[in-house]
Amino acid sequence: MTGVEKNMGKFDRMDNNCLSVQSDSRARPMLPEQNKQARGSRSPHAKLLRRLQCETPVSVEFLNFFAAESRAVETNFTVVNDSVHGHIELHPLLVKIIDTPQFQRLRNIKQLGAGYWVFPGASHNRFEHSIGVAHLAGCLVKSLQEKQPELHINNRDVLCVQIAGLCHDLGHGPFSHLFDLQFLPEVRPDLKWKHEKGSVDMLEFLIKENGLQPQMKDYGLNEIIQNNPNENDLSFIKELIKGVDTSKREWSMKGRTEDKAFLYEIVANERNKIDVDKWDYFARDCHHLGISKSFDHQRLLKFARVCKVEIKDETKDGKTRLSICYRDKSLQHSHLEPDGFDLDSKQFCPQFPWRIKEALVSANDHFQISEAVHDMGEYTKLTGADKLKKAAEELQKGAEKLEKAEEELQKGAEKLEKDKKTAQKMLQAVQEILQPEDLQDAREKVMKILKRDLPKCLGEVKLKKSLEVKDDWKKAVEKKTDLKAEDFVVDVVQIDHGMKDKNPMHSVYFYSKRDPNTVFLKNDQMFQPKDFYEQLFRVYYKGPEEKLKDAQQFFEEWKLKIDPKAMV
Repeated sequence: MTGVEKNMGKFDRMDNNCLSVQSDSRARPMLPEQNKQARGSRSPHAKLLRRLQCETPVSVEFLNFFAAESRAVETNFTVVNDSVHGHIELHPLLVKIIDTPQFQRLRNIKQLGAGYWVFPGASHNRFEHSIGVAHLAGCLVKSLQEKQPELHINNRDVLCVQIAGLCHDLGHGPFSHLFDLQFLPEVRPDLKWKHEKGSVDMLEFLIKENGLQPQMKDYGLNEIIQNNPNENDLSFIKELIKGVDTSKREWSMKGRTEDKAFLYEIVANERNKIDVDKWDYFARDCHHLGISKSFDHQRLLKFARVCKVEIKDETKDGKTRLSICYRDKSLQHSHLEPDGFDLDSKQFCPQFPWRIKEALVSANDHFQISEAVHDMGEYTKLTGADKLKKAAEELQKGAEKLEKAEEELQKGAEKLEKDKKTAQKMLQAVQEILQPEDLQDAREKVMKILKRDLPKCLGEVKLKKSLEVKDDWKKAVEKKTDLKAEDFVVDVVQIDHGMKDKNPMHSVYFYSKRDPNTVFLKNDQMFQPKDFYEQLFRVYYKGPEEKLKDAQQFFEEWKLKIDPKAMV
């Protein structure tokens, strides 16, 4: 029997799984302590429960819901002051997750990766961004829970969505997207790995390593829900992090049933890319970079509403699914900046990501950096360039000590005639450890970054298809006798609105004030960009300084010969 049922008087079971509430009519004198408690219990939940004593029938599920709500009110939240969202409340379970080595490592991973080398203010990390996303995820789901009780959003749903928002970036490697979008494809082209998978793996490791299963159960989160075998809280959190396209016809999710598909559009929205992750990083990046933004997530938050949306596919049978929609007057605030704005720091100063990637590639054979994605224990130790720099300095210092040790072992080997094999093995091990040339290339590249010794940008071209132009450039350079192909660096930057060449607004549904349950698309919008996807073909020169002018002139001449059809 729940705490609510104990305070509700006597219950007589009736048909249809309902309860008839009968107040105890016998008058009992109240003790002073009881009278004090009665005066103090003036919360909205307590008042509503007292009213329920005179109303019948009341379902068991309804009473359990308010019992859970009453317990939630008593939960002690931690308040933190965020530079973007102000004072925000964090659930105790979120604090437990934050206070782990696996989450604390995000303090050392820059949100904009190499962007910090260009903008001194871009010092913010994945740590505060993750907390901000958890806050916004909670704001959105709680707003829907309050405004639309018919959605049956419970406290487990709210907590799962907040945890997913908090942990969605646990899998980021050094320099954020530089690691999984540039470094890994170079050293492991066969590995199809994304930071979302790393986030899921790290979350599993975090829970197991810190023994958080009991705490999760204390707050009602379980892998198997007794009253609903079709729900799995841990699977739900993982699916929220990976992202689910709710516009697809089939529903195969294990975390929640199809009637709660809209919850999958809060943290990582694969339907139209409008989610709280972007809401936070647009606001946070602009705040730290000191640049203005036209996007206002607060307005979308206020006007968000869940409505039935038709699933458009070849069957055309009129099947609908609940999805998050927005008020038509908030249309102008739903235009998101290009997705590449923060995810691809190459747009700030592409030479830095290229140099950093070079240094990581050079050090990969020695440190086995790319192998850490298969071991979350090792991946926890993997953060930014500071590790690479310190390791390089330590190895440099250690090399001198190991050289002296090698000399002493060489002298000792002469005396150890009886055990020559052991001495030889020791010498071989020392020589393998030394390898002074192993990290020399990586050290030099790190020093070039610190001294801003970067390749010079010759220019860029906006293209439709980069592969053909890339081949043309390579052939043109090979024909040039006074310039070397290895002195040029070619980089292709992709910029879109989150859905490649598609317009995200074609997947965003709106409702009007007069008819909030009828949704529609707005395809006749003014001031939309002509193209939603473009590629920037950039060329850099890293050769001798005296030939820089020749390289610049060669690029300008080649640019005039490009087929206009290939350009935007």
